[in-house]
Amino acid sequence: YFPFISFFSSLSFFLISFSPHLIFTMPARSKAVKSAKAVKKGTFKKHSAKVRTKTTFYRPKTLKLARLPKYLRKSVPARPKLDKYSTLKYPLCTESAMKQIEDNNTLTFIVDLRATKRHIKAAVKDMYEVDVAKVNTLIRPDGQKKAYVRLPPAFEALEVAN
Repeated sequence: YFPFISFFSSLSFFLISFSPHLIFTMPARSKAVKSAKAVKKGTFKKHSAKVRTKTTFYRPKTLKLARLPKYLRKSVPARPKLDKYSTLKYPLCTESAMKQIEDNNTLTFIVDLRATKRHIKAAVKDMYEVDVAKVNTLIRPDGQKKAYVRLPPAFEALEVAN
């Protein structure tokens, strides 16, 4: 009875002393050599100070993530306020405007105050299906914007006006 218990106690000691994490560890000698080398040499390496060439410090550029909204803030996207119909209000049919058509191959329009030369050019191109050579604009004393739209020689302003 007594020897039986001592056999099991020695078996459990054997199993505890040879557990798997102890089998794969480094041999004691090589571990000692490594630690001795670390003590002699030191584990921290000296970093040389960064040489600054400029007098101003620029904050480092960090990652800027794009917005990923959970829902749209507007239910419907806004329509552009200046489409081709609202850009060009109406053509001018005064005597001086007719003279411009005949002499300079130029159409004259009253346009929206917010319209740029590029907007006017695109609107005339789209509505009248002609190329535009040049656009000159001015704001009249009554507060309206006038645009002189010059056409290239390939297009006749008189035909477009009619």
